[in-house]
Amino acid sequence: MSNFPVFVLPGYGNSGPLHWQSRWERADARFVRIAMPDWDRAFRNGWCLALDRAVEAAPGPVLIAAHSLGTLTTAWWATRYARPAALAKVRGALLVALPDPAGPGFPADAHGFGPVPHERLPFPTCVAASSDDSYGSLAFARGCARAWGSAFHDLGPRGHLNADSGLGDWPDARGWLDALAR
Repeated sequence: MSNFPVFVLPGYGNSGPLHWQSRWERADARFVRIAMPDWDRAFRNGWCLALDRAVEAAPGPVLIAAHSLGTLTTAWWATRYARPAALAKVRGALLVALPDPAGPGFPADAHGFGPVPHERLPFPTCVAASSDDSYGSLAFARGCARAWGSAFHDLGPRGHLNADSGLGDWPDARGWLDALAR
């Protein structure tokens, strides 16, 4: 793994203690969770500005490890909010379990995240998706990955790729994140 800090962006409601993001934070001090203004009432502007402040304040290169609504926050920030100097700091982003803002499972208290930007992201990205994620279909994730220029990993039926998915410390995803830093 690189020595870059890794900004952890959980989804709506935050990530609990058994989530792979939380496990990574406990195991490695380089993983730092970005605090959102409100985990249970998500507004795109507030979430993107929280990410922007963190990247702007970083003294050097960073990686992003995003889950669920954190993935859409990353895409919106990269395509609509970030200044070039901030974008240049991001070496890559792991984007896991993309929720579909037009889908039936999308949280009613998450506002402004759709329609999702469908343009190439300005740094390397890797999308990981499950074939039975109730928040976003595999086709939706694959379409976003294609539009964003992302590597894509279809993990089969694993749910929302959270603590309930039985991923544990999820070494495969750590490897994908590490590859983005090279």
